[in-house]
Amino acid sequence: MTDGTPRSGRAMDVLRVASGNFIEMYDFMVFGYFAAAIGSAYFPGSSDIGTLLKALATFGVGFLMRPLGAIVLGAYTDHHGRRAGLIVTLALMSVGIATIAFTPGYAAIGLAAPLFVLLGRLLQGFSAGAELGNVSVYLAEIAPPGQKGFYVSWQSASQQVAVVVAACIGVLLGMTLSADQLAAWGWRIPLGLGCLIIPLLFLMRRHLRETDLFAARTTRPTMREIMRHLWTARGRVLTGMALVLMTTVSFYMITAYTPTFGKLLHLPTRANLMITALVGVSNLIWLPLMGALSDRIGRLPILIACTLLAILTAYPAMAWLAAAPSVTKLLVVELWLSAIYASYNSAMVVHLTEIVPEEAGASGFSLAYSLATAIGGFTPFVVTALISATGNLAMPGVWLTAIAAISLGAALVSRRYASV
Repeated sequence: MTDGTPRSGRAMDVLRVASGNFIEMYDFMVFGYFAAAIGSAYFPGSSDIGTLLKALATFGVGFLMRPLGAIVLGAYTDHHGRRAGLIVTLALMSVGIATIAFTPGYAAIGLAAPLFVLLGRLLQGFSAGAELGNVSVYLAEIAPPGQKGFYVSWQSASQQVAVVVAACIGVLLGMTLSADQLAAWGWRIPLGLGCLIIPLLFLMRRHLRETDLFAARTTRPTMREIMRHLWTARGRVLTGMALVLMTTVSFYMITAYTPTFGKLLHLPTRANLMITALVGVSNLIWLPLMGALSDRIGRLPILIACTLLAILTAYPAMAWLAAAPSVTKLLVVELWLSAIYASYNSAMVVHLTEIVPEEAGASGFSLAYSLATAIGGFTPFVVTALISATGNLAMPGVWLTAIAAISLGAALVSRRYASV
């Protein structure tokens, strides 16, 4: 597909692949945005902070299933093909979304309610464990020579569209429903809307073509062979995991957690959601631009520069915000962190496709990404717990600084695995 395929054909393939990635992230964002309402519906407690922490823990626990999904579904993709893997992950994702959208609250069915929601989150995590890897590897394999960074950046760009759409829906709901209505049932509306577009996504992916690189392979690795490749390349996978940490922590901090963080800062809910939407737009602009730049100057300079910027500025920026919170200051800090995140991620994702073993490309990428997300996905819970324990509203900056230092070390180590 990299040779002789018209530009319009490749563009449609990018759209078909990214569409499923959109719905996966859309649902994650909705859960994060409405964590307080979901917590009240399914995890009643003696205090607001206790209920919120339970909901955020459930948000994070889905990420623990990602490594298992990465291995099982990633191996399926490496054996049966990119197209087959992308359809399977979309199917599993759809069941998870529907489970959370339509499960009655705790008041109606008792303990079964949080158990069903937990099951839905685990299923979502299992499917998402391979979704990002499948999408990224597919885009890398269809990219024309010298444009891999630009093409792979659309994996993350589709997620930013989900951030914007989910936030805008949240703003509209806040304008049309009362706070009590939103908490009681209004939060289900965006989940239901996600369910409605799933049939269209299946139709789009059904017409997806297999990549030429995969189709040209004369052998297809078995699960046993893939596991052997992953074990042999464990250094690459662990390095990739450390690289991804910066992406997952910063992404969930500036998107899914922003409405909750804004609430802790006592800022208006509608303004918090609008800021989140603007962050998504900022990410969407930066990602393809910096992905194209990484094709010209290499991945490593961008990775090093962005991690250093995060180390030097994350805590000072958060401390400045926490000293006298305002909507304007929150917007400035979020847009700054957005520029760092999107620039870093644009180079990191394609770099990861270049350092994982080719024989298990989808599995290796998915496992590295999922191991990191199993940590980064708990960012809303971790930073809320740190704020609760210390009373310091700038603690998200401490968490991001520590993670950026780890990813900087990984970027330097990764030089031994790929020419950057």
